[in-house]
Amino acid sequence: MEVNLKQKLSDDLKQAMRSGDGVKRSVLRLVMAAIKNAEIAQRTVLEEDKDILGIIAKEVRQRRESIEAFKQGDRQDLVAGEEAEMAILNEYLPRQMSREEIMTAARRVIEEVGAQGPRDKGKVMPQLVAQLKGKADGREINAVVTELLNL
Repeated sequence: MEVNLKQKLSDDLKQAMRSGDGVKRSVLRLVMAAIKNAEIAQRTVLEEDKDILGIIAKEVRQRRESIEAFKQGDRQDLVAGEEAEMAILNEYLPRQMSREEIMTAARRVIEEVGAQGPRDKGKVMPQLVAQLKGKADGREINAVVTELLNL
């Protein structure tokens, strides 16, 4: 039986607690709390990996933004901590798609919905973001769709 992502996170948290890996333990606790908060907000149990990948991707994005802010503030001590947390989170995400792969998927969705220009971006984005959840950054997806629809 294949273990779902939520169960893997829980098992890895237990392992981190046994091994005394404080950074991994705190990161996994934060992710589990974020999942729990999302379940409470949505009034449902998140079982699908794509929903959980979305939460992990959001956590990675927050770390990336913090790293940028800390670099601007010249706080290398804080940058290192955020990078360590981001590395742990990235272990749970699928390999990120290249720009070319995003373009291929975007072209397919643009063709499916019959998008003609920039005003049709609203038709393309929801479908594409849902397809690529956890596999590509939303900003990158947005940039690719904007580029393709402006041609």
